[in-house]
Amino acid sequence: MTVGKLDKYQSMRDFATTPEPTGHVMSSASGRRRFLVQRHRASRLHYDLSLEVDGVLVSWAVPKGPNLDPKKRSLAMKVEDHPYAYGWFEGAIPSGYGKGDVIVWDDGWWEPDPAYPESADPAAAIAKGELKFVVHGKKLRGRFVIVRTAKVARTADQWLLIHKHDDHAVDGFDPEDHPVSVLSARTNDDVVAGRPGRWPAATKAELRELDKLAEKGRWTVDGQTTLLTNLDKVIMPGRDGQDPITKREIVRYYALIAPWLTPFLAGRPVNLNRFPDGITGTKGGFWHKAVPEHAPDLVRRWPNPSADNDKTREYLLVDGAPALVWAANFAGIEIHPWTSAAANPAQPSYALIDTLRHRSWARHDMGRNPVHRPLVPSGDGATPSRCPAEGDRTAGIQIWIPVRTGYTFHETSAFIEALSRTVGRVVPELVSWQWRKSDRKGKARLDYTQNQINKTLVAPYSIRPAPDAPVSVPLEWDELDDPTVRPDRWTIRDVMSWLAKIGDPFTALVGQGQDLPAL
Repeated sequence: MTVGKLDKYQSMRDFATTPEPTGHVMSSASGRRRFLVQRHRASRLHYDLSLEVDGVLVSWAVPKGPNLDPKKRSLAMKVEDHPYAYGWFEGAIPSGYGKGDVIVWDDGWWEPDPAYPESADPAAAIAKGELKFVVHGKKLRGRFVIVRTAKVARTADQWLLIHKHDDHAVDGFDPEDHPVSVLSARTNDDVVAGRPGRWPAATKAELRELDKLAEKGRWTVDGQTTLLTNLDKVIMPGRDGQDPITKREIVRYYALIAPWLTPFLAGRPVNLNRFPDGITGTKGGFWHKAVPEHAPDLVRRWPNPSADNDKTREYLLVDGAPALVWAANFAGIEIHPWTSAAANPAQPSYALIDTLRHRSWARHDMGRNPVHRPLVPSGDGATPSRCPAEGDRTAGIQIWIPVRTGYTFHETSAFIEALSRTVGRVVPELVSWQWRKSDRKGKARLDYTQNQINKTLVAPYSIRPAPDAPVSVPLEWDELDDPTVRPDRWTIRDVMSWLAKIGDPFTALVGQGQDLPAL
């Protein structure tokens, strides 16, 4: 909790029931001021316009939404300042103030209009009742003015928001023609129904353009252009006589798999395992967290509110195929998202078990009985959970259990430790608590230590750094009974056809805000 600028925001919400972030007074690490618009279906539909000013999001409720048509003057009611973290919030507010559903309708960055020196100090300009500013968003761009027209109440001034006549003006623009979140590709209806959004994949025409590129060139995906380099560099050797994997093939894969990655990456900080010289290069791989200064505007940035001055301050967030393409070109072969969202980094989205490898992959059916069975409450059906094959021949499987908003990492860690140790007592012939694999004598370790803030796990459908580019693939529980299944069974060359055949098993986890069951 914080004091001062966010007192009003904090006092209006019950954080025991709302998934909204408590937040802190903080600013973007890049120096660019954050801008966003959230589509909020409360008692009445409105759009919340927020501009980052001095560490908070100064906000207005705009009933008919911001507009690119200069002829349309949009009523805007000034509301309480919001914390910076609110800029990543999407979800359903179940009760109380703001009850309804929220998506991030647009975002980007803004600056005071350089043609008007009186707007150079935004806080002072807002206090005087008029701010002229320039927006660099995905849906909204160009020059705006917001001006106070009446003093209705202490925290509900009446303003007008107007787009200027410039190159970005659009006659007849209607915000309701563009209902999809720029963060998760969801609509408000998707949020309520617990459905995942899906980022667009590269089209066949776009893929043909990729094939035509030489070693270096610019490629446009989903309307955004990225400079690609060293496209024919070998990143991984083939397996069993297959051709090696080039960067071009990795870029192509991430541009195609983007829709399937959406639920696991949208709104989450990401760590990249980078291999600029390929997986057999002398430098090997290394972890990369910070967004480099040369990253283009299409790369979304998230400042970590709990980072010390000497730690990574600004993380990468992926928001679609163009950002995935950029990461692949940056040699970010392996993608590890946080297990919490940027809006509430201290609250886990999943309780996680990492089953460290034992003697035989086929013996992972121990997960289906001693691990899975305690997650089936009596008479209520199975607690939704899934188990990705990690794509690494030396690894085991992960078990993901989605949880409702509000749990702490301490609580999920305690639950998974209790579950793991219970299973270990029931089947001691299968489970060991030794850290070193050589000391486990072929048994599995059910690791609960991944349930901590800042911990990451490889994303489903991420490439793994091994010959033939194997992929982490989610499994249905009954697939663990198949003795032919291996953790590195699927590669970037066959996983798309597998998905087309069976669909995404992890879709069942989306929107499952469940309580942890009694064991």
